[in-house]
This record gives sequence, C-alpha cells and structure tokens, in this order.
Amino acid sequence: MRKKVVSIITVMLAATTIMSACSSSSNSGGNNGGSNTGSSPTADSSAGSGGNSGKKVKLTAIMTKHALTKPLKDMEWLQQVEEKAGVEIDWQEITADWDQKKGTLLASGDIPDLFIGPNVITDADMAQFQGLFQDLSGMLDKLPNVQAMFDAKPETKKIAEQPDGKIYGLPKYQRYWPSTATRQYINQKWLDNLGLQMPTTWDELYDVLVAFKEKDANGNGDPNDEIPMDWPGGIGGYFNPAYMLGGEGITLTDGSPQGYFVEDGVVKNYLVDDRYKQLVVFLNKLYKAGLINPEVFTHDYTKYQSVARGEGDTAKVGFTMGWVASDRFGEQLAPQYTSMSPLKATPGSNVSWSYDYNSLNYGVNQLVVSAKSKNKDAVMRFINELYAPDMGMQVLFGSLGPNIKDNGDGSYSVLPPADSKMDPGTWKWTSTMADNGAFYIPDSLQLTLGKDMQEVLEQSKPIDAIQIDVDNDVFPSFLKYSSADNSTMGLNNTNVMNLANTNFAKWVTKGGVEGEWDSYVKESEKAGLKQNLEIMQKYYDEFKKQ
Repeated sequence: MRKKVVSIITVMLAATTIMSACSSSSNSGGNNGGSNTGSSPTADSSAGSGGNSGKKVKLTAIMTKHALTKPLKDMEWLQQVEEKAGVEIDWQEITADWDQKKGTLLASGDIPDLFIGPNVITDADMAQFQGLFQDLSGMLDKLPNVQAMFDAKPETKKIAEQPDGKIYGLPKYQRYWPSTATRQYINQKWLDNLGLQMPTTWDELYDVLVAFKEKDANGNGDPNDEIPMDWPGGIGGYFNPAYMLGGEGITLTDGSPQGYFVEDGVVKNYLVDDRYKQLVVFLNKLYKAGLINPEVFTHDYTKYQSVARGEGDTAKVGFTMGWVASDRFGEQLAPQYTSMSPLKATPGSNVSWSYDYNSLNYGVNQLVVSAKSKNKDAVMRFINELYAPDMGMQVLFGSLGPNIKDNGDGSYSVLPPADSKMDPGTWKWTSTMADNGAFYIPDSLQLTLGKDMQEVLEQSKPIDAIQIDVDNDVFPSFLKYSSADNSTMGLNNTNVMNLANTNFAKWVTKGGVEGEWDSYVKESEKAGLKQNLEIMQKYYDEFKKQ
C-alpha cells in the first residue's frame, strides 16, 4: 500500500486542508496576536553575514504546537539551528484557538517572518490574502536541503506547488507512520473479568458495554465508576466515531473530518449518507443507556486522555479509540487493552477503515514565510538548517543526547523517557515540535524507533488486514484547487459543519435523527454540500486521468 500511495502522490496537484494528527490532539491554537515585522519587502541588509559575523539577525515566528510541548527556547536542537543560521527568533507559541485568531491577524497584514505548524496557513488563506506570503519557488537555490527533499521525494514538491508552480508552504516528510492514525481499543481485562467474548458487531458491542456498566468490570467494588465508551467529542477526524463507519463499508480518508470520502470513484459525504444516520441512531442508543461518557461533548482532549489513564491499576474506560495503547492509557494501564478489528454494523456488513498514510507521513503547509519580511536571507538560512538531513529526526523525536542516542556508527536510536512513569508518546510531545514541526527525514537515515512506534505498528495489525482499494476508494489528500474553488469550498464547509456538529450532538444525546433526517439533508445541500461535491468530483476525475 505504501508503494501504491507514493505513486499516487507523485502525480497529485496538492493539498486539501486537513488536520494532522496523530496528534490529532492539539494542532490548533491562538492565544497571541502577530508580531510587528515591518512592512518593507526588501531583503535583510545583513544577508549572508548572519552566520559569520557573530551578529544574529532577529526574526519573529508563530508556532502552533501541542499543549504538552515545552517552551521552544528549551529545545536544544532548535537553539543549534538558530545558531548555525545566525538568527535569534522571537517565538509566539500557540496551543489553542489559532483558527479563531488567525483571520484577524492576517487581515491586519502585520504578520511574523515565519509560521510553523500543520497547515498553519491553509491554501484558502493564501487565496484570500494574496501577496501576504512569500513564493519560495524561485529561492530554492538558497534552500539546498529542501531541494534535496524534493529530489529524493518528488511527491513533496507536488504537495508544495500551487497549480501555477508557486510554492507558498513547505511540506514535511516523516516516513515511519502506519496506514491509519486511529485504532479501536477495548479493555481485555474487563472482558476476562466478566467472562465476555471480544465483540465483532455493533450489537455485540452494545451488550459488552452494558456489562461493563452494570457489573463492576474493573473490580474495585464501585459499580458506577466505569465509563463504557468515550471519544474526544467530534464527529470525524482522528479518534472519533466516524471511524465506525468502516463497519458499514465506508473508507474514510485521513479521518474525513468534513465527511468527504470516495466510493467506487464517486466523491460522497457521509454526513448525508444513510449509513451515517444508522451510526447516529446506534450512538443515541448507547447514550440513552448511559454507556457513553456524559461529558463527551464538553471535555477537552487533555481531559479525554487523563480519564482513560484511570487511577493506578484501576482502569476507567472500556472501549475507545487512540493512537497507541501506551499513549491512550499510560504505561501502567496499557497492558490491559487490546486493539480490535473494525466492528461490523451487522454480521453481513462489508468492513473498511480510514486510510491516513498520506497525512500521517506528509504534511501540507508546515512552514510559511511572510512576503513582507525584511530579513529573507536570514529566514532562508534558518529554513535550510531546519531541513538538514540529521535534523529531521530531532524535530520529530527530540534532541540528540536527552532524546536520541548517536550510536557512533552512523546510526541512531530513540531513547526511552527520562521519567520511567511517562509513556514515549507523551515524552515526544513534551520534548519537541514533533509531528507539528517542519522537517525531512531521509529514507536512508538509520534510526531505531522507540517502543511506542514499535507498539503502534504491532497494534495496527487488525487494521492492516483490511484490503483497501487505494486507487478507487481513497480521496487524494493533496489536491490543489483554484483560488475561487478553494474560497467557495471553505465557506460552504463552514456552513455545512456548523449544521452537522449542532445536529450530531443533539441527535446523540437527545435522539430525533430519523424524524429530522430528510430536512437536514436538504439543508446541508443548500448550505453548499452539493456544490462542494460537484467541485471535488471534477478535480478527482482530472486527477484520475493523470
């Protein structure tokens, strides 16, 4: 499947807006405004001398980072990059509400030299605020490490390029991730305690969750402290129940956060698909029976994680979704949980899952430069050092020394957490930019992965057994749309998702989907969904002809 997806990406026109996510968890942010970088587009007067004269050029940057991540000033590798580039960066570190704050910042035109983060500036932003961001296509001679990535992985250049060949956002390539971000987990110890079999269908899951609730599954004498099922609170995207649509034969792409998927070459949206209605009916059945965390629509991701880590050896959550068991439940409780094959809606249902390999290993618009920066040569030096072959592993896993061991023979090993009680996933996100960074890891790099990455590959086996038709049932993750179509789709998606999110929460907690379904579908189509499907089908058909 990986070989097939590479061949697909190399002919792609580029990028839809998508979250990234394994860190699904915390990519948005915005408790700070922009920095004043001046309005002159002239090049930095000290160009070329920043790394030699000893006088550092001061730059400004915004980084949208994970809530767990330590201050950027404490990252050893980042200080080395700044030192080599002869720059000193004033970082604004954003962990929440970036999408809400970004519009005001961009509208002011007063932006920092650099933006770093997953799709931190989207193609829609670039279309709306033309002239605000630097075209890097003619500056690659100053970015030999970026050019090396483009040469070795041509798909990364396709991801970066706009239809006219301009490059406003640089991608990442992180190489190691599996075909999906999300695995289903069930507490095997609870099943064993109650003498239950592994569920294989939605109805069987319902019976198991009822037993978890009523029979003191964790055995601590308190029959009311178990949470049979939990998720982060949304519809689609990583770790959310839209993945369960795989039990009805729907193949999501990158978690399909806005509902779009492909089936036999036809672009569809599950938000108006009868199979989604059936899933909502099932979730409402669970909620009415008290089997879903009552805080599912109000808790944040941090609370979602902490609840699943229980108390000591006592687990609290029975069935849920996550990246890897040690990250979801912590090292102490992880051995209690087993990754599952996708649950069938009915015994005769076809089964699929979400194909996330592209978005997990390739990032869109991870780094964007202001066209108004007065220090462009210094910015180029920084970017080139950031994309150095031996730097990508440090951006992703942490610095040489505390996080990565140099084995002295040209190979490296990811080290376990310094705190033995901390899981490797939390250690990574605490230590560095991780998946939210901008970087390139060459295929030639010899790196022994940490325990969590070895675990995630093992725990992916139930999902890997599913045969997914990448050519006909996976929407290309990196298509580039025209400015007009991008703008149209962005506005339509806002309207459609506002409608979908409001109704999803209501239908799960209070019911009513069956009686309101037809009017909801019509409203969604009028809100722009029908128009978006027509646009996406056109681009998909053009892509298929390549």
